[in-house]
Amino acid sequence: MKKLPKEQLWDYFILVMRIWLAYLLISYGWGKLNGGQFGVNEATLNQPIKNVDLFRLSWYLADHQPFKSFIGISQIVTAILLIYNRTVIIGAFMAIPIWANILMWDMTFMGMYTPFTIRILFYLLLTLLIIWHYKEKVILALRNLIKGTTTKFNYPIWAYLLLPLFGICLELIVAIPNAIIIVLQHVHK
Repeated sequence: MKKLPKEQLWDYFILVMRIWLAYLLISYGWGKLNGGQFGVNEATLNQPIKNVDLFRLSWYLADHQPFKSFIGISQIVTAILLIYNRTVIIGAFMAIPIWANILMWDMTFMGMYTPFTIRILFYLLLTLLIIWHYKEKVILALRNLIKGTTTKFNYPIWAYLLLPLFGICLELIVAIPNAIIIVLQHVHK
């Protein structure tokens, strides 16, 4: 049997990681879309809230739409991106906030050092190893993204001092539709 070079073995290990993480993300995402993840049973719903532990309370809250579908679809899309060679780097970068969010959620509602939080940390590490494996392309892409990024024009200092005022104006603009809705609700009462 021919011995494979270390570089080829490492590349194959990266492929194994990609497919395994994609499988996990698809299974988590599909579980959210078909009702297999999140939610609580009737017995939990009938308890006073002070008797419900944080984990079950968090799963009750996460079981609402559109949050549940958004998370499930995001996990499936990320998994598909991890599978294909052309999109693996995008998929790995998308997976980082997914793993980090799951990790923070579980540490908050299940405890700091549970078997599941350790597994999620491991998945995060595997994702970072995938990015490290493609580091030449990642560095090149990051250089291209940040090289020469600036405003198209130069502005005097007073223009920068007015930025908070214009930010407040933007907030007022976004408040207009809310004000219209409130007025219409009161008119129809």
